[in-house]
Amino acid sequence: MPIVHLISDASLPSIWDNLGATDIGAVPTLLIVAILSLYLFGSWRVARIDPTAPWSMKRTGAFAGAMLVVFVAVELFVGAYDDTLFYDHMIQHLLLIMVAAPLVAMGAPIDLLCRATSGSPHRFVTKLLGSRIAEVVGHPIFGFACYAVLIPVAHLTSIYNYLLTNELLHDNEHLAFLVFGYLFWRPVVGIESSRHPLSPGMRMLYLALAVPVDTFSGLALVSTGHELFPAYLSVHRSWGPSLVGDLHIGGAVMWVGGDTLMVFAMIPIVVQWVRAEDEKARQIDALLDSQLGHGPPS
Repeated sequence: MPIVHLISDASLPSIWDNLGATDIGAVPTLLIVAILSLYLFGSWRVARIDPTAPWSMKRTGAFAGAMLVVFVAVELFVGAYDDTLFYDHMIQHLLLIMVAAPLVAMGAPIDLLCRATSGSPHRFVTKLLGSRIAEVVGHPIFGFACYAVLIPVAHLTSIYNYLLTNELLHDNEHLAFLVFGYLFWRPVVGIESSRHPLSPGMRMLYLALAVPVDTFSGLALVSTGHELFPAYLSVHRSWGPSLVGDLHIGGAVMWVGGDTLMVFAMIPIVVQWVRAEDEKARQIDALLDSQLGHGPPS
């Protein structure tokens, strides 16, 4: 039986009038605190093991920022309405996979794990990361495939309806967006060690190929003429957009919001690409000058 939520105009006129609403849960809170605590402990261990090369504060800040975004998306006002409004759910998903996940990748948790362990644990971690499974999971194609499958399956199929009516599945969905998002963004960020690093040009192509995933899923939702998810029929709200209008707004959020964030992510890659090409040009010029006898190579 679907879960029925009774919401009145008087208590909840609109999402924007209730930005202070929360949906604090014991399990998500404990997970966020535990993960951040382990990361901070790891950074402390690195400083103990190698005081001359402590863990980067920028990476620690990025990871802490990721956990803050997860907290906002899951437990503050965004999370409070994720099973009431479809478009709010889309905002939540964008925060998790397009903001929190790349911040996790910038935090380089795998590299931290390698540096924070020693002795038998370090040997185990090294062996695990050197395995065939780790190579497959860490390959850019695997991360891209996870993203390309997750987005349409999680928003255009009946799986989404099950997630709305099962709290455990719903929590696991958030975790999946964060983990798969990390695997997707890891080769784009390019901080952690990888057997298959991508050049700036390939990173641009990687992101460009991902744009149609959000576009297709968003357009499919914008073009629908009926409610796709029966769970929302049981949410008796007398405020906000209509059921179909809610889907349309959510589709627009995915389409426009997702594509915009992808474009923003391309900007630093373009800058890095230009700098790399400039450096190559300087090296070629220096080599030509040395060969022509105009001076020693720099």
